[in-house]
Amino acid sequence: MQRLFASIVLLAIVAGPAAAQPAPPIELAIRCDDVGMCHAGNPAIRKLIATGIPFSASVMVACPWYLEAAEILRDQPQVSVGIHLTLNSEWQHYKWGPVLGPSRVPTLVDENGHFHATEADFAAAEVDLDEVELELRAQIERALKAGLRVDYLDYHMLTAVSTPELRAIVEELAAEYGLGLALYFGEQSASLWDVPPERKLSRLLEILAGLRPGHPNLVVMHLGLETPEMTALVDLNNPADPFRVARHRQAELEALASPAFRRALAERGIRLVNYRQIIARQGLAAMVRPPGAPGYSMADEEEGPPPG
Repeated sequence: MQRLFASIVLLAIVAGPAAAQPAPPIELAIRCDDVGMCHAGNPAIRKLIATGIPFSASVMVACPWYLEAAEILRDQPQVSVGIHLTLNSEWQHYKWGPVLGPSRVPTLVDENGHFHATEADFAAAEVDLDEVELELRAQIERALKAGLRVDYLDYHMLTAVSTPELRAIVEELAAEYGLGLALYFGEQSASLWDVPPERKLSRLLEILAGLRPGHPNLVVMHLGLETPEMTALVDLNNPADPFRVARHRQAELEALASPAFRRALAERGIRLVNYRQIIARQGLAAMVRPPGAPGYSMADEEEGPPPG
């Protein structure tokens, strides 16, 4: 009897309480948007790649510097590449237009042949949905022809998913090409876009301190270098601080590359993941439209899996 009791005690010590399971890890996905938008953003991506951390990069293939971005991102296993579906050209003097050219999609452009500057301008233009589908498909095809391994789609300024009908087009294209959709995997998202440059790092550390396990966490970043090219850009989306885009984007790069960021990851045991890893684990069939997003049509439910 004594030997039996001792064995039970020993087993309890070794095994511990049945409920004491390892805590699930805290996961964080870093998504860098506007890649290829201008030259100064591309060497910033090189610098982040050099740190060795896994992240996701959303490329604007309608913009002039996408080919350089594609060259940088090819054969980078720690980087998951997405297409930043683009229907706006929002800078004051720096502009771009559709991949198909303005004559093929005339409702998508302004009088100068550029994409509409704001989402409000886009909405007021009464765009042709067939033209939207043609242009977004052309952007996907351009990315693939550039040799990029594309894992997911996301949405510049959210314009491509700003109505139920637009979201339906994006969902159908994702299903056709076998791609994931950003924010369809339960990600809890945060951004530093409107944080003053001097507070970028402290805000990033605050976000890390508040992360919880059980779902992917996402931080959306916009990286660049403080060069004359980027300093000349005026951000029409940020009327409170339109003239410091170069400083904003340099500060976001510095925050991600900082020892303090790495130390905070280690101290909390946060595991960095990218969209390729999220999709591989959850599967495309697990995608669910984000709560509060427009439904597949005006008559459909607000939430549900994307078509296909």
